[in-house]
Amino acid sequence: MRKSIKKNSSITKLAVASLLCSVAVVGSLFSFPIFGSKAAPVQHMVNVLAAVLLGPGYAVLTAFAASLIRNLLGLGSLLAFPGSMIGALFAGLFYQAHRKLIWALIGEVLGTGILGGLSAYPMAIAFMGIPSSSLTFYVYVIPFLLSTGVGAVLAGLLLVVLERSNVLRMMQNKLAAIH
Repeated sequence: MRKSIKKNSSITKLAVASLLCSVAVVGSLFSFPIFGSKAAPVQHMVNVLAAVLLGPGYAVLTAFAASLIRNLLGLGSLLAFPGSMIGALFAGLFYQAHRKLIWALIGEVLGTGILGGLSAYPMAIAFMGIPSSSLTFYVYVIPFLLSTGVGAVLAGLLLVVLERSNVLRMMQNKLAAIH
């Protein structure tokens, strides 16, 4: 019986992660270029939603899957990986530590905007063939901050509405009850 509950838990969380991944991929149709990267604010909104609903592990998994699918479909660049995954991780860890929505938003912006932006520099040089002489190490911080800022605002608005209507707590309780 216990094994069946654990299996259902994994399936439910994977289903929610898959749904969020789909939102991120479809949402990447609404991206805009900034300094060689594609800003995809919906990805950052999804990172925060996954962090708040599923926790850091599933948030990173969702960000990785969305980045992979976006790249396979030509809807993103390789820079989607460090930005989205680090942001999702920090959003999840910050939310887990403080249990306040604002901390998930802060984690996403710091993780994606600062750390993701800085980690994009070596990735652009190593995998995208961009010469290091044409970039400064912080070149991606501003575009990543713009993208994640818009996504964090979208996530914040959605989560506040869900929180005020008690839907967020209900969703979290349902997902937590299946641990």
